[in-house]
Amino acid sequence: MRAGFSEVDITPPIGTRKIGWLEEIVAESVLDPLFARAAVIESGQERIAFIQLDTLSVRWTQVADIRRRVERGHGFPGSRIMVAATHNHAGPAVAKTGDVPRDEAYIETMVGKVVAMFGDALANMEDVEIGIASVSEGKLSHNRRTVMRDGLVRTHGSFDDPNALFIEGPIDPEVAVLAARTHSGQLLGALVNFACHPTDHGGDTLISAGFPGVLAREMKARGCPVTLFLNGASGNISVSDPPYGGEQKPMEEVGRTLADDVGRALRSMSFREVVKLGARSRTVPLPYRRITDDEVRGSVRGAQRFIDSAIYDRGMPDLVKRIRERGTQPAEVQVLSLDEYALAAVPAEYFVELGLRIKEKSHPRRALVVSCANGMVGYVPHREAFLRGGYETTFAAHSKLAPEAGDMLADTAIALVNEGAPT
Repeated sequence: MRAGFSEVDITPPIGTRKIGWLEEIVAESVLDPLFARAAVIESGQERIAFIQLDTLSVRWTQVADIRRRVERGHGFPGSRIMVAATHNHAGPAVAKTGDVPRDEAYIETMVGKVVAMFGDALANMEDVEIGIASVSEGKLSHNRRTVMRDGLVRTHGSFDDPNALFIEGPIDPEVAVLAARTHSGQLLGALVNFACHPTDHGGDTLISAGFPGVLAREMKARGCPVTLFLNGASGNISVSDPPYGGEQKPMEEVGRTLADDVGRALRSMSFREVVKLGARSRTVPLPYRRITDDEVRGSVRGAQRFIDSAIYDRGMPDLVKRIRERGTQPAEVQVLSLDEYALAAVPAEYFVELGLRIKEKSHPRRALVVSCANGMVGYVPHREAFLRGGYETTFAAHSKLAPEAGDMLADTAIALVNEGAPT
């Protein structure tokens, strides 16, 4: 069994438009660099690979381009590559979001660097042992949807408001770690899966990788050269804590705490000299929301627009036209597996309730959910969330799918996980 890791700096130049806050913000300085990272694992004749980007999202066209170029340039099967964004709000405009246009020049440069980096990961491959373990982390992440006394949700609500009643749902406390080391015990790299929004510096003029960047730096200082952060089902999960006035820990503390969690997992980890690898995927046609005048105006009960309502209004004509012309939204669900573990990639800001459903219904297999991967269809809440409203369910380009879309993706992921169950 062999594995190889690599990383490359993908920090955009000063003056680049930022993404993640819907409004126009231009980067004036770099707080910390952005990276793309790759991990390639080979066991016998089977191979799988992971690419992680310190960006808000990755579009399916960019994923297809990366896979195509890697296959052509390096002979690695594109269908066995998962491309995931950390969901970093303080990065460049890799997609059109609100008033922010997509930066095509940056995307082309980034894709070129990613493809070259993948070749480095292949060149770095060594004989390894693989270990996988999980620990629990209940202090960093919080469900950000506060149910008020009228039964509606306020996203990023605070219990400083006397009308706040309870938190709508759970978190996912699992920190899952996949690590590769040489037979002499030298750590080559790791994948870390945890569900939480990295929103640091989204609304200012700084470029930053947020807490996933801190995690990677901390791990490097502790002897792990390359650490990929694969975000879990974090569509409604944040570092802000509603019962304590929306208080949130700084990204440095979150990243260091996660590095401590990874250290705990590594100390409890047993390593395997051989694992069985697998890769499966299926594209699901997801239905769009039923469009009503109230949805378009943002006046439906429970609607909660973010920043400036005029940004939503400016995007409505194109959004309505797209929905009526296309009819459905394609979404790739991919599962890459290692023995009893299965990493299920979903191209969405996926609600934690749905991610936990995938984990539960995949038992006795150990499913891990990777969101913002292999494309982006926007927010995908669980069905019940639509009854209470909130930011994530409010009709917009980033929230346009029907209430049943989340379960359709979960059903597909569960089926793919179980198709690869050992016999």
